[in-house]
Amino acid sequence: MRSAFVAACLAALAIFVAVQARAAGALATGRCGAFGYAYDDVSPEAASLRARAQCKGRDCRVVTSLRKTCAAFAIDAKNACGPSGWAQAGELAQAQSIASEQCQRYGGRSCVIRAWVCDQRG
Repeated sequence: MRSAFVAACLAALAIFVAVQARAAGALATGRCGAFGYAYDDVSPEAASLRARAQCKGRDCRVVTSLRKTCAAFAIDAKNACGPSGWAQAGELAQAQSIASEQCQRYGGRSCVIRAWVCDQRG
């Protein structure tokens, strides 16, 4: 009975370690509201490659890598090819607020969150 309990604890620990190891994310942005993201990936490099591959627009590039954080991307709703902003923060609401503020700072009048991503408890 005791050995079954120990085995169950070890299995739970192994799952926890495996989940913790998959804690890399990235946000890519491009022109005219294009974006791509990845989360809970095996490495920052893998997350960056996946985010970049998902970004279906022109001039896409990875703007931030994530590890236990969130990121958000905001665009001007009336002009998707106009001002935009992005941010990374410990909490989603904070990332969204900062991204929207950045969009407005660059001239956006009707900024909205276009995409967001959180990585492993961010």
